[in-house]
Order: sequence, then structure tokens, then C-alpha cells
Amino acid sequence: MELLPVVPWTVWLCWHDCRERRLPNWLTIGGALVALTWRLGYGGLESLVAGFAAAALAGLFLFIPFLLHGAGAGDVKMLFAAGAIVGWPQLPVLLLATSLAGVAVVVVMLIGKRLNPARLGHWTRCLFDWRYDRAAGRVGLPAADSEEVRVPFSLAIGAGLLFSLLVFSL
Repeated sequence: MELLPVVPWTVWLCWHDCRERRLPNWLTIGGALVALTWRLGYGGLESLVAGFAAAALAGLFLFIPFLLHGAGAGDVKMLFAAGAIVGWPQLPVLLLATSLAGVAVVVVMLIGKRLNPARLGHWTRCLFDWRYDRAAGRVGLPAADSEEVRVPFSLAIGAGLLFSLLVFSL
């Protein structure tokens, strides 16, 4: 898919996520439907199947964080749409670039004091320290829906999507 029509969609989603703290379904699901329809129209059934497989795998990439309340449903749907846009060959680049951009977003937010590191530290200890008392660790954490712990991951998805499209268009 071409880079030019994807840029306004990505910018709109990122702006909306930063401002409203949510990703509207009509943009995420609509973007996936447009991408899959474009694949069917210009590449045939094989391209549609490859695009859907890439979209499903991209969505699964965030499914476990979603189940652990570390990602929102809008993020999963946006990454699904991004997978449909880039397709199968570009999917590893999309996922790697999105992951690296996500780390960059978190670091910038931590440096700018826009993110409370307590919840991040708690989850890190839950994952890596088997002796850690999880119940005691939850005491004093900011609420999960607090603005102190909310990362607009659409920025990372958008950066990963545009990077992967730019790399493969050169």
C-alpha cells in the first residue's frame, strides 16, 4: 500500500489518542476494512489472505498485553489495521519498529514526567522477581485508568507503520 494515503489516517489516530485517550472504532476497524478491500481489489484473493494473516498476527502481538490490561482494545485494532496495510513481508519490520518506538515513547514520557514509573516497576517485578509480593506491591499504585499511567501507544504503532512503509518504498 502506498505511504501517502496512510499518513493522514495515522496522524488522525495519533492525535485523537493523545487528545481523547481512545481510538475510535470507525477509524481503526474502518482502516482495516479499507486496507483489506484495497488488497482484494489490487492484489486479488492471495493478497487479501496474506493481508488478513498479517493483520491477525499483528493483532495477536498485543493480545497478551491487552489481557493483562497493558494495552487497550483500540491499540490492538490499530495494530491489526497496520498489519493489513503492510502485509506479510513487511510485518516483522512493523512489529520491530513499533516495539522500539514504544520504548522511545515510554522513555520520553518518563523523562518529561508525564508517566508515573511505579506501575511499570510493579509489572517488571511481577514478571522477573518470583519472590515479589504482588498484593503488597499493588498498594499505593496509581489507578490503572489514571492519566499518570496511560501511554498513547498509537504513537508507537503509527511510527512503526510509517517507518515500515517508508523502508519498503525506497
